[in-house]
Amino acid sequence: MHGNRVLVTGGAGFIGSNLANRLAADNEVIALDDGYLGTPENLDDGVEFVEASVLDDDLPTDVDVVFHLAALSSYFMHEEDPARGARVNIEGFVNTADQARQDGCDHVVYATTSSIYGDRTEPSPEDMEVTARTGYEASKLARERYAEYFNHHYGLTTCGLRFFSVYQGFGGAEEHKGEYANLIAQFADAIANGERPEIWGDGTQTRDFTHVDDIVRGIELAADHDLQGIYNLGTGESYSLNELVERLNEELGTDIEPRYEENQIPEDVYVHDTMADPSKMQAATGWEPEISFDEGLEHVCAQYQ
Repeated sequence: MHGNRVLVTGGAGFIGSNLANRLAADNEVIALDDGYLGTPENLDDGVEFVEASVLDDDLPTDVDVVFHLAALSSYFMHEEDPARGARVNIEGFVNTADQARQDGCDHVVYATTSSIYGDRTEPSPEDMEVTARTGYEASKLARERYAEYFNHHYGLTTCGLRFFSVYQGFGGAEEHKGEYANLIAQFADAIANGERPEIWGDGTQTRDFTHVDDIVRGIELAADHDLQGIYNLGTGESYSLNELVERLNEELGTDIEPRYEENQIPEDVYVHDTMADPSKMQAATGWEPEISFDEGLEHVCAQYQ
């Protein structure tokens, strides 16, 4: 993207700040965040920061593209208060998209989630049946439905990206998320500090870990190609948490065993395995992940060495 005015909601958060900083090299970027999971310290000087909620009136939506990443992003945030989760994730999306439409913006790229696929050791294509098992998943599925409405009723181009486990490490913009950061960041930090990483369950669960640099490149490509509809952003490879701990120990030159604890998420809603089928995104834009699992772990561990 070049020479556009863009809004990134959740723009001071982990993925949002990475996107805002990347786009700021060639575009006028506004990062909007309410400070709940984000901090303006994540942003480069070239990004305009606006402290506001996606539920506010008068959002700075007079832009060429809205990247809507603002969300309550964990299972627990929604189970504590499902109505608040719906307000932020659903009403916040509807409010932002509607103000953008009224301001003449015709493209909204937004975050949805891969966890709606449930347990899958096979690659999950976008057209498979999905289910909402948690408040978080319900809120993201509702986004996808509202995006359909804005597209059909108003001709707004809406592209929903189902992210698979996005990580960067505490040397990047994840640290302020603390316990809500991706497991790679949390585990690497624990092991580097001589602590045993805590695994819920037996560690055989698998994740399609996707580096944030690949994710933000995919988000930008979705806007560049005027994509409409739903696309996966994931690598198509998965690793177990036991493998993750083993690889981190190799990378850090340590030998620290994980601690296995009871899973705090109920078994019937816990997603044990995820794996993307990224072929639709590849066909549409040529996107493919450039950072392998090993290279990603090297990046994460580099700050400790």
